[in-house]
Amino acid sequence: MSFLNPSFLFGLLALSVPVAIHLFNFRRTRRVFFTNVALLKTVQTETKSFRRVKHWLILLARCLFLACLVLAFAQPFLPSKNALGLSRQGVTSLYLDNSYSMQNELSEKRYLDIATGKLDELLTLFRNATSLQLLTNDFSADEQRAGTSEAVRDRVTSVRFAHTPRTLEAVYRRQRNLLASMNPGGRNQLFWFSDFQKSTLGDLNRLKIDTTDRVFIVPLDAQPTKNIYVDSVWLSTPFIRELQNNSVNVTLRNGGRESVKNLPVRLYLDDTQTSTASANVEPGGSATVSLNFNVTKKGFHKGRIVFEDYPITFDNEYFFVVEASPSIRVMHLTGSVADRPVDYIRAVYSNDSLFKFKSFPAQNFDVGQLKETDLVVLEGVPTVSGTLRSELERFVRQGGSITVIPPPNPDAASYGPFLGSLGVNGLQSTPPAPGNTPVVLADPDRNSPFFQDVFQKSFQSEPLNLPGAVTVWRWNGGNRLLALRDGQTLLSQTRAGSGSVYVLANPLAPSYGNLAEHALFVPVMYKMAALSVRAQRTAYSFDDNLLTVPVSNPSEKAVYKLKRDKLDIIPIQRVVGNQLLLEMPKSNELTTGQDVESGYYELQLSNGDGAGKTERLLAFNHGNRESAMDFYSADELRRVFASQPNVEVFDSIQDGDFVQILEQENLGKSLWKYFLLAALGFLLVEIGLVRFMKG
Repeated sequence: MSFLNPSFLFGLLALSVPVAIHLFNFRRTRRVFFTNVALLKTVQTETKSFRRVKHWLILLARCLFLACLVLAFAQPFLPSKNALGLSRQGVTSLYLDNSYSMQNELSEKRYLDIATGKLDELLTLFRNATSLQLLTNDFSADEQRAGTSEAVRDRVTSVRFAHTPRTLEAVYRRQRNLLASMNPGGRNQLFWFSDFQKSTLGDLNRLKIDTTDRVFIVPLDAQPTKNIYVDSVWLSTPFIRELQNNSVNVTLRNGGRESVKNLPVRLYLDDTQTSTASANVEPGGSATVSLNFNVTKKGFHKGRIVFEDYPITFDNEYFFVVEASPSIRVMHLTGSVADRPVDYIRAVYSNDSLFKFKSFPAQNFDVGQLKETDLVVLEGVPTVSGTLRSELERFVRQGGSITVIPPPNPDAASYGPFLGSLGVNGLQSTPPAPGNTPVVLADPDRNSPFFQDVFQKSFQSEPLNLPGAVTVWRWNGGNRLLALRDGQTLLSQTRAGSGSVYVLANPLAPSYGNLAEHALFVPVMYKMAALSVRAQRTAYSFDDNLLTVPVSNPSEKAVYKLKRDKLDIIPIQRVVGNQLLLEMPKSNELTTGQDVESGYYELQLSNGDGAGKTERLLAFNHGNRESAMDFYSADELRRVFASQPNVEVFDSIQDGDFVQILEQENLGKSLWKYFLLAALGFLLVEIGLVRFMKG
């Protein structure tokens, strides 16, 4: 038998008090004489013998009462047969998984509530310990201190769901930080209460437990029920126009093992329900629904995808932002005015409010304006070299689009290296012979994505009256969009970096064909401009390590912040071109009282006094890793840690005798309750002897 608090055994010295009272009874007695001495002697002899027995029994009961009471406070126990049993004197670290997957329910009770109840029972085994740590996914500073069982119990009642899932490797490393500082060489024990979700735990095969630590894994035996979440949201068109029909596509995924039928999916725009659809999603599968909407004004609009899916509810809402009628910024760089009797490009783009059109001579414009441009139309420029070439190459590789329209006599020696660096190879100048007849265009491929929405469906199969063209150069490669009937490419599209390069084979002057005056010219130019607009990023995730946000006219010294209600966040940031790169802080990197919630955030340009100008509206959502309902079973965990004997895996937290089994197998049999009952029993015996033993 061993003792948890052996210092209390000094209390056995208190047994000397009743013994001393019994042996050294200094009470003085008086002798009384009676006439019948013989009779009194007989009675006196019998009474003294009986009283002596009574006193010895009372002394024995009193001593046993004190001894059992002292032993109860010393908390005796029978040591376990397990050589790797718990050490109540070591540091005990308790990890409670409070991730959102713990919203899962069993018998209408959340797993987080079940885990906190079992953890509270576990604390009864360490009621007198002072080296207890409670760790959650919050990774807060308060969790790096040890405390008493009562302090930990108070914290357990205040645990709330956290947005940041943690790998077990990160959890163990966090626990080891405290163990290394408090009890580096001693025996410590760690408890992990979790549903052990496979998508968030990381690679368990890499997790090696220190041999001085004893780890107890307590799985919740979570069942992979159905759970629907939003996988992605995107717009059907690159930009949204007001007072027109638009649509947003939503891909839903089922992270569980139960099929979902006829799930209503609702679209809210600016807090008003605008559309609804239903989806059928098979286990582990996905489904895409399209929701229509229209807006009545320009600017940013707040969107939400909402559906009802129980018991996992944290991912039943998805936030996004759309910008209506963003201007398509077109820059027209020209050569000689004499080569352009009619400005066809200006006629196309300057009469529609959708476009923000600017025109400059190619040799006399501010290259800094390329940051504020989506499409560059390079028309009739004799040569491309020097700063103009390098800046245009950088513009395209960073996501811009350029349309190259040749002059009547293009300089192949200048254009060849320029276009070759952008993926257009084999450029050859082919000046037309005098009196060349324009070659008629071949019928465009109406199934090409470029011509989507250009031709009406009712005219898809009807022949077109097509223009003719006289080409001045040829090249290889690229996606052929328009071609002549002799097989020569007239217009091609080539991807370069993040941008696109459109090359036209003929000038727009009437002597080189009637393409610029044909009805086909305007939709082709519109399509180039529309495709030059970078697809709107409707939402961002807090799980992204680096966010890229387009900003207008940025400054290298500018400081941007994210604001939502009373929360102000200034992320680590830098500006590259017209892109703002942000590193979002994790939840444990925020100050006390701050918390990142899904929703809408204003990107503000700080002016130094706390206020700021709102540049754009952003929508943030938490990642969907926790939405996958796939969990480790107790048997799978045992196989993972089979080579580490200091790791013990329980079958399930649902076992009603979990704490008792833990105590018997690893702490031994606790005896203090029995000694306490024995002390009360001997106290009752003493009272009975005093009251009922007469003689």
